Amino acid sequence: MLKQRILTSLVLAPLALVLVFLTPLDWFSYCAGAIVLLGAYEWSALMGICKRVQRLGYVALVGVVVALMQWHWPVDSLWQQGQLLADANYVFTLSFAWWLVATILVIRYPRFSDAWSQGLVMRGVAGLLTLAPLWLALNVLRSANYTDCSQFGSFLILAVLGIVWSADIGAYFCGKNFGKHKLMPKVSPNKTIEGFVGGLASAALFVVGFCYFNGIDPSLWLIYGAMAVIVAAFSAIGDLLESMFKREAGMKDSGKCLPGHGGILDRIDSLTAAAPIFVVFYAWTMTL
Repeated sequence: MLKQRILTSLVLAPLALVLVFLTPLDWFSYCAGAIVLLGAYEWSALMGICKRVQRLGYVALVGVVVALMQWHWPVDSLWQQGQLLADANYVFTLSFAWWLVATILVIRYPRFSDAWSQGLVMRGVAGLLTLAPLWLALNVLRSANYTDCSQFGSFLILAVLGIVWSADIGAYFCGKNFGKHKLMPKVSPNKTIEGFVGGLASAALFVVGFCYFNGIDPSLWLIYGAMAVIVAAFSAIGDLLESMFKREAGMKDSGKCLPGHGGILDRIDSLTAAAPIFVVFYAWTMTL
């Protein structure tokens, strides 16, 4: 298992860097859409849908939503005069509200699990609210300041990935070495409060280092570090939310397409929350 995990990572990491740094805007948008649709296919299994035709039907629904977003917000016109289009902010306001609700669902689990277990519509809407804003967030970040510097948005995405990865690494290290108190034992028995706090601290340190090496004004480091803590906290909620849904569905992994890692959702669960929340903060603070 460990060997498979390492080999898969050695393949995925270069592919991710190529996608983020070398892919033109349009192709990046299409690739992000493909990832979201793969995630939708796995989400349909979490919904309890077994028949392939029905699962593909849910993928088609998510695809229509993404296509409408692509039509309304072409990736090369998301930013106008350095500002994110006003109506695109509505999507991220809705996404922010969804992740607050998701936080309550995770904290109070299994109190509200009946609504998930018995409501197919609720499960489908939850998938849309989880996956569609991720697609838009990735496009917003990748296209930021594109006319002045085609790689600017790539580094923004790298910053988000760095927050997620550093939080995961910090949580694993601190949880393994210092973890004594369970975080959400009914959702994910192996996660600890010490690991969670260690993940937040690691994310803050990563962002401070990122600011240092990119020459960002030191007076902003505290602000960006605090934002990183919040983004990392929501990334943990994204992970816990998928764990909760898998537990309800009786599944260990969301899929089998990534040997040693599980499915696409198992790899992007944290990012589904982190990317939209990062966009919210970036849009609010980019003029500081």
